[in-house]
Amino acid sequence: MVLGSRGMVGSACIRELQKHSSVSEVIPVCRDQVDLTDPAATIKYIASERPDWVIVAAAKVGGIHANNTYPADFIYQNLAIQNNAIEGAFRAGVEKLIFLGSSCIYPRDCPQPIKEEYLLAGPLESTNEPYALAKIAGIKMCESYNRQFGTDYRSLMPTNLYGPGDNYHPENSHVIPGLIRRFHEAKMNGDKTVIVWGTGKVRREFLFVDDLADAVSFVLGITKSQLGATVTPRCSHLNVGSGHDLTISELAEAIRAVTSFKGGIEFDKSMPDGTPQKIMDSSRLNNLGWRSSTSLADGLSEAYSSFLATGA
Repeated sequence: MVLGSRGMVGSACIRELQKHSSVSEVIPVCRDQVDLTDPAATIKYIASERPDWVIVAAAKVGGIHANNTYPADFIYQNLAIQNNAIEGAFRAGVEKLIFLGSSCIYPRDCPQPIKEEYLLAGPLESTNEPYALAKIAGIKMCESYNRQFGTDYRSLMPTNLYGPGDNYHPENSHVIPGLIRRFHEAKMNGDKTVIVWGTGKVRREFLFVDDLADAVSFVLGITKSQLGATVTPRCSHLNVGSGHDLTISELAEAIRAVTSFKGGIEFDKSMPDGTPQKIMDSSRLNNLGWRSSTSLADGLSEAYSSFLATGA
């Protein structure tokens, strides 16, 4: 069962799981089937479908602007979705659960690259603190159910994601889809420049969403003993990253190239940068045998083709 099946992550997980002969059926779940913020409805729905595995890819997500504008929505809806999903899976006797979070769970100024044990070691980035707190609660909920009930609930924390099915809203999107839209529209309008928020100096790591789906499938397939050799009961989550970062300025240049925009780039330094640098230490997952396989250039090309296919 994939909760949040219409989202970028959920749809990528479905594409990946359908490749495997060991998966007899994939149950996509979106708002049409059940409101995951409704506890009774969620518990009833999961029990009625009786899945063996549940992937919690449902979430309210957005970029800096959306997180700053709707903080109450971000903390309430994400807490409700994951609480109901995890409790519903437990009551239905689900064998395995994967909870998907975000790299924003880590302190704003923690050492780089970011290790799993840095969780709760310092203050969060203020622009997305409500979302981050919800995701931290989801990790601790999975750990608590594992400790108390012996469940096998696992948490993956991906770095910044992009790819087919992304949200290209002009204000509420993340950085890659936002820039893809901005550069494309500038090309179509014949604009001379594209404005990019911030200084362009902060560094970010990005992961193609199909690589995350591959990591989900990989982690579902490893045994408790394999996982237990890598994690501890109170630090059970795994980072999922590409292992490479770049500046927002370099990212903008890469997107200018993939969209064939011929104009210039200007940085609006009055807009927030967010965390100065974020690159994940994914060595725990790498040591288990998983690594990302999609280059940024190839991923951006696929993302732009997907954007064009939406008719934007």
